[in-house]
Amino acid sequence: MNKIVLIAALVLTSCTNRYPNMPQANIDPATQLLIQLPPAVTNNQVTTPKIKTIDWQASMLPIVQQMLLVEGINYGSVIMINNMKNVTNGSVQTGLATATLTSLIAQNCGKKFQIVCAEKLNAVRKMLGLSSDDSFDSRSKAAGIARYLNAHYVLYSAASGNVKEPTLDLQLIEVPTGEIIWSGRNVTHNSYS
Repeated sequence: MNKIVLIAALVLTSCTNRYPNMPQANIDPATQLLIQLPPAVTNNQVTTPKIKTIDWQASMLPIVQQMLLVEGINYGSVIMINNMKNVTNGSVQTGLATATLTSLIAQNCGKKFQIVCAEKLNAVRKMLGLSSDDSFDSRSKAAGIARYLNAHYVLYSAASGNVKEPTLDLQLIEVPTGEIIWSGRNVTHNSYS
């Protein structure tokens, strides 16, 4: 046992510090927080990434204008605008798309349609145990809810295809018959910000 202690003591005493007494830098902790990385600069200009977004208004306006030309719709008819369904290969801002579609119809339809307000529609969704984002996957489900809300028409919308440039499909469905009385399609327009 004494031999082990003696060998350990010899080994430890032979260990030397490879770094001679180096002066310790006194760094104030507040100074450490002030380290900043310079921004990426190209030709003396800071570069920011361009974000590609879908211009819903420019993409939907031509379709909405076509829909408003449909004959046989009585002025003042109640329309329920269904949440846009996403069937693309990625994520699409369907809430923003639905809000834009609703706004375009309200601005451009004059007195042709009375739109079921979002609060009423969400109250029915809640009563049925559905989320406010539910796009009523089946047209019959959408027509049933529209019937409950005394709507004459349902506007069913979907974004399909490639998420980078989805195709918009709109269908105007007459609630009492379930007949598709108009449909339109358009490819979305992108904008950069």
